Amino acid sequence: MKKIFTLTSILALSAVCLSSCNNTANTPAKAAEGTVVAAQGSIVYFDLDRVLEQYDMANDKRSEVETKVATIQQEVTRRQKNLENAINDFQNKINKGLMTSAAAQAQQQKLQEQDAAFQQFAQQKQAEIMEEQQVMMNVLADAIKTYIEKYNQEKGFAMILTNQAGVPVIAGDESLNITDEIIEGLNKEYVKSKKAE
Repeated sequence: MKKIFTLTSILALSAVCLSSCNNTANTPAKAAEGTVVAAQGSIVYFDLDRVLEQYDMANDKRSEVETKVATIQQEVTRRQKNLENAINDFQNKINKGLMTSAAAQAQQQKLQEQDAAFQQFAQQKQAEIMEEQQVMMNVLADAIKTYIEKYNQEKGFAMILTNQAGVPVIAGDESLNITDEIIEGLNKEYVKSKKAE
């Protein structure tokens, strides 16, 4: 069965717990450039909001979805205006007495059918928009999760948490914040995958 990542699952990246806990000391070590890095076996975190904001794939996917959504909304708006014009024209003819009651009744029935068809069309297009957004979130969740699992095979952290809007990490030592590394790594992987295509 194909595994589907939902919006909830991207938020649930908050507990990407990987079993590479070592007995290494958990005190941060200084890197050559003077930055603080977390030691193997540490519990670290990253800011998912920043990742989604600065991850090139997320920005590209968002642009693709926004373009598709704009096209869908234009078509819905066009059909809605056509229906409104037909209703206004009908109402105008009724008000001026330009139609027999039999013709008016037939026209009214036709307009009701057109309205029902439009409502169905609008609901279908709304579902398409939601599906496009869901697929985008699934693709991003999968790419982030896959990268973090690979990243942690090298780093050997006890656990990697995600922080979104201050939850679940309200405050934490900045030496345990791996957001910049995650963004840099994700963007490098994305560039490679684009070149491969």
